[in-house]
Amino acid sequence: MQRNLLLGALFIVVSEFLLASMSAAVKVLAETMPEAMLVFFRNLFGLLVLMPLVLRNGWASLKTSVPHLHFMRAAVGVTAMYCFFYTIAHMALAEALLFKLTAPFFIPIIALLWLSETIPNTAKAAIVVGFVGVAFILQPDAEGVQMVAIIGLMGAFLAGLAKVTIRRMSRTEPAVRIVFWFGVFATLISAVPLLWTWQTPEPRALLWLLAMGGCATAAQLLLTRAYALAPAGQIGPFTYVSVVFGALYGWLFWSEHLDMPTLIGMLLVVLAGVLTTRSGKPAPAATKETANG
Repeated sequence: MQRNLLLGALFIVVSEFLLASMSAAVKVLAETMPEAMLVFFRNLFGLLVLMPLVLRNGWASLKTSVPHLHFMRAAVGVTAMYCFFYTIAHMALAEALLFKLTAPFFIPIIALLWLSETIPNTAKAAIVVGFVGVAFILQPDAEGVQMVAIIGLMGAFLAGLAKVTIRRMSRTEPAVRIVFWFGVFATLISAVPLLWTWQTPEPRALLWLLAMGGCATAAQLLLTRAYALAPAGQIGPFTYVSVVFGALYGWLFWSEHLDMPTLIGMLLVVLAGVLTTRSGKPAPAATKETANG
């Protein structure tokens, strides 16, 4: 058991390093390519990786009675991805990664309103602490809050909504079906903006796109394996190490520095995230498998 916990934690840490690396690749690519193209290629790579799994399980396993929920989950998830990639391009990398990790604070609220799930007292306290941390990071002044920060929070809310949709679908839909239909719909939805944003990638950009897709795919596989080895409540808090990796990438390649209020806010968000992980119900398998997208 102890060995599984250590392996699970190690897989989480390596997975988060790869996700931070993917985010760094997105930041590099966003300097010369529209975010819409990056979102499309991210979804396309994910769909291609799923095909062997689909072929192994057979097409009959993909028949669904709730196509509207699959489409809704994909539309919301893709919009969240647009928001996330936009914040990566326009914010310090560590801050952008942290905004993505605030999604768990929205999940209990959405689940309460939509699925009538109760919120444990520990989770309520964690949500309050988390949003206090977000306020420190945003540092609102007389001019208000920067639009990029609002987009980051919007992305976190939409990511939370996507995960609650997965929870709703998991009552009747197996994980493979949820993941596959997300890949199909997300790729199709993200292909639409290419009609007016497409530009042929240069050879150097193609290498970065491959790095982005490879890191994301490897991270997803490691994350899935980690949650198969150990309970989410014990290894979930290690997901916040991605902020550390993001800060290192930002400092090394973009000379990004975080001020004291931002650091305090980050600590509060991480604390709240740990509390949320330890107080919440186990996530459905599909939630864990698609946590990165």
